[in-house]
Amino acid sequence: MWRGKLLHIHIAERAKAPMIELQSALLIPDDGIEGDRYSTGLGTYSQIPDVREVTLIEVETLIALRRDHDLDLSPDDHRRNLTTQGVPLNHLVGKRFWVGPVQLEGARLNVPCRYLELVTGKPVYEALIHRSGLNCRILQGGDITAGDIIKPD
Repeated sequence: MWRGKLLHIHIAERAKAPMIELQSALLIPDDGIEGDRYSTGLGTYSQIPDVREVTLIEVETLIALRRDHDLDLSPDDHRRNLTTQGVPLNHLVGKRFWVGPVQLEGARLNVPCRYLELVTGKPVYEALIHRSGLNCRILQGGDITAGDIIKPD
């Protein structure tokens, strides 16, 4: 059985705004991360119906981008909210899991978009196909903190 760790928490106040790293954050069911662009409706894709209450990406993906494609995508570049370690995100679609005291459900795999290339100025689109992270629903809200354990339900 896997057991992972929450490395980084990021939000952006609005579309195209720089990501802000937080040590802790409040996750609100059926809404998102307090203060994040998708919670307030100010995200690039806010008007497109989809589950994006919280988005996750694996640090292992960032390491692979550097190793395999010579692309340096830092945790504040990738535009996902949570950076995880040791969590098999691609296998969590339709599954429930815990980030500290917060219960999430994997809704769908995140699909890379050209917008990320525009914002970062890095050719990451093709390199992120099938490993661009996971969009989740927040089932049980609460406060999370960098360093929290991530585990299956």
